[in-house]
Amino acid sequence: MNFAKPEYFVNRELSWVDFDDRVLEEARDKNNPLLERVRFLGITQSNLDEFFMVRVASLRKMQAVAYSKPDAAGMSPTTQLAALSAKIHPLVEKQYSTWTRSLLPQLEKVGINLLDYSQLSKKQLSFCSQYFHQVLYPVLTPLAVDVSRPFPFIGNNTLNLALRLVKADVAEKKDRRFAMVQVPDVFPRVVTLPGENQFILLEEVIKPFIGELFTGFKVKEVQTFRVIRDMDFDVAEEDASDLMKEIVHQLAMREHTKVMRLELAAETSKTLRKRLIKALAVHEADVYDIKGPIDLTVLSKLVKAVKNHPELLYQPFKAYTQPALRQTDLFAAIRQQDLFLHHPYDSFDPVVQLIKQAANDPATLAIKMTLYRVSSDSPIIQYLGAAAQNGKQVTVLVELKARFDEENNVHWATELEKKGCHVIYGLVGLKTHCKLLLIVRRESDGIRRYMHMATGNYNDVTARLYTDMGLFTADPKMGVDASNIFNMLSGFSEPDHFAELNIAPLTLRKFLNARFDDEIANAKAGKKALIRMKMNSLSDKQMIEKIYEAAAAGVKVDLIIRGICCLKVGLPGISENVTVHSIVGRFLEHSRIYYFYAGGEEKLYLSSADLMNRNLSRRVELLFPILQPNIKAQIVQIYELMWQDNLKTRVLQADGSYQKVDRRGLAPLDVQAHLVTVANTEQKAATTKPATPPTHFTPMKKPWSPVDDD
Repeated sequence: MNFAKPEYFVNRELSWVDFDDRVLEEARDKNNPLLERVRFLGITQSNLDEFFMVRVASLRKMQAVAYSKPDAAGMSPTTQLAALSAKIHPLVEKQYSTWTRSLLPQLEKVGINLLDYSQLSKKQLSFCSQYFHQVLYPVLTPLAVDVSRPFPFIGNNTLNLALRLVKADVAEKKDRRFAMVQVPDVFPRVVTLPGENQFILLEEVIKPFIGELFTGFKVKEVQTFRVIRDMDFDVAEEDASDLMKEIVHQLAMREHTKVMRLELAAETSKTLRKRLIKALAVHEADVYDIKGPIDLTVLSKLVKAVKNHPELLYQPFKAYTQPALRQTDLFAAIRQQDLFLHHPYDSFDPVVQLIKQAANDPATLAIKMTLYRVSSDSPIIQYLGAAAQNGKQVTVLVELKARFDEENNVHWATELEKKGCHVIYGLVGLKTHCKLLLIVRRESDGIRRYMHMATGNYNDVTARLYTDMGLFTADPKMGVDASNIFNMLSGFSEPDHFAELNIAPLTLRKFLNARFDDEIANAKAGKKALIRMKMNSLSDKQMIEKIYEAAAAGVKVDLIIRGICCLKVGLPGISENVTVHSIVGRFLEHSRIYYFYAGGEEKLYLSSADLMNRNLSRRVELLFPILQPNIKAQIVQIYELMWQDNLKTRVLQADGSYQKVDRRGLAPLDVQAHLVTVANTEQKAATTKPATPPTHFTPMKKPWSPVDDD
C-alpha cells in the first residue's frame, strides 16, 4: 500500500498555526485565572514572532531562489506562504478581539487598568508630563527622512513611531515631511501610574509630547509600528575555521536581514502605510493592521507589574524532592537504584546538586556534559567551572547553534574555557540536542560511571515551566555507551553499535523502525499490538508512513503531540487505528515518551528527540530505555493519566480540526493540576513521615476518577 500520497499529510507550517490557536484558546478559557489568560495571550504573540523569524523566513528564501519542490502535503513554498497568510490574519484578529472584548474589560472590573492618554486623571497627566520631560526626552532621537537623510534602519522587534509632519508656516500640500522615533527599550514599556494597578504603555506617554522633538513643525500623524526580520541563519561549518567567531559574526549580521512582517496601527493613513511598506520592502501579505497594542508580548510585563491579586494567578506550588535524593551522598542513592524525575512536579535541584557534589568530591575523576540551553545565571556553569579548578577533567559540549540562545551560549562557552574546562562544539553539520551528563568516579571496587539523561534542557528556570523527564542511573552498559557518545562528540570515534542507548543520526531511526516492525508482526499474528508515544512534534514523512503501516496492520497507535502534527487520522484503511491528543495547559508539555507493548514485555524509552526529520537526521539526539520495573510502571501510569485528561486535551479529528473531549459522564480531570496536587501533598507529607521508596506519584483508584482537591 502506498502511504506517501500528499493527501495523507498535513503541511507542517499550517499545523503549527493550529497549535498557536490552541494556545490562544487558553487565553479565552474562563476556567483559567484571569492574569494567566493574559499571559497566554502574550505567549501566542511570542510564538508567532518566532514563527515569522524562522519558518516564514525559510519559505521566503525558498521562494526567492525559485525553489518549487513540494512538501509531503504537496505544497510549494509559494502555496504555503499564501495559505499561511490566509490563516494567520484571522488568528491575529482573534488575538486582538480576545484582548479588547474579553480580557481588558475583565481586568478593568477588578481594578487593573491599562489606560489611554485620554483616560488619565489630572494627577496621572502631571506624572506623564514629568516622566516625559525629565526621563524620556533626553533619550529620544528624532530621525528625519529626506534627500540627505535616508530611511533609517529599523531593528528586529523594536517598537517605533512613524510621523507625518508639515512646517508650521507652510500649507500641508506643499510641505510633507516624514520622520521616525524609536521607542527606547531601556525603559519599561509598561509604565506604572499613580493609583493602584494603573498603567499606561510607554509609547502612549511619548505620543502627546512628540511634537517637542520637531520644533517649528506640526505633527499631522503619529503611529506605532514594528517589524519582524529573518533571524535564522546557517553557519557553513566546513568553511569556518573558528566556529565561535563565525557565530559571533552571523549574530552581528542577523539584525540587517529582510523584513518578514510589518505590524502597524490599524488607523494608519494610506499615505503613511504606503511609505512604510515601500521603505521596508515588505510583502503586502505580511502587513498586519493591528487594532490594539502592537506586540502583545508586553502583556507578560503587565502581569508582572500587577500588585495584590494572587487570586488571579495559578496557585504556587513547591516541587517535590523524593527521600532518596535528600541524602547527603547522591552517588550512594543512584548506586542503589535508578531514580526518576518528572519536572516540574519533581524538583530540578537534585540535578544541580549532583554536579555540585561531583565538583567537590575527591573520588570524581571526570565530568562530561552536553549543554543546549541553560539559564542566564546558571548554577550548573558555576559548578562545572569549580570542578575544573578542583582538578577534575571537565568536558562540556556547548551547542553554539541553539536557536536564539547563540549569544548566551557563546558567553558560557567562553566562561567555561576561562575556568579550565575543555569546551567542544559538537559535530560538523549537526546540532547536538541530546541531554546527557556523565560523571566518572574512582571507587573502592573500581571505576564507576554515573549518568543523568533527560528529555529536556539543563535549565533550572525552564525546569519549573516545562514538563520533562529525567533518569539517574549507574547502569554499567549505559555508562559504556555514554563514554562512547562523548568520544564520538569530542574525537574521531564512529561507533556503529550501542548496548542500551540509541543516538541520532546513527541508530535512532533504524531502532524505532525495528520496534514498529515488531508490533506490526504481532498484529499480523493476531496478538495484541500497541504503540503509545508522546512528543512535541510529528512531521518526519518516513515515520508517519511507518505509523500508517502499523495502523493499517491492526496496531493501535495512541499519540500525545503538543504541537505540529503532519499525520491525518481517520483515513479509511490507513489511520483509523490512530488517535492523536494535544495537551495545552499551565506547563509546556515537553517530555518525549516511546512505548511499545512488545508482546507484553512493554518496552519503554525516553528521548530528547521528536519525530521530525531534523531530530532524526540532522541532530545528535539520545533515546534511553527505562529498565527498572517500578519506574517503567510509574511512567506508563503517568501516560495513562495524561491520556485520560479531559479538560486540557484536544483530540485531532478526521477533518484536521482539534476538538475538546466530550466530558459527558466523566469527572473533570486536568492532568497537570492533578500532578501539582500530588506534588504538594507528598511535599507536605515528607516532613512528617519516614522515607519511602523513591516515587512521588500517587496512583488514583481509576485513571478517570475525580481530581483530589485536598
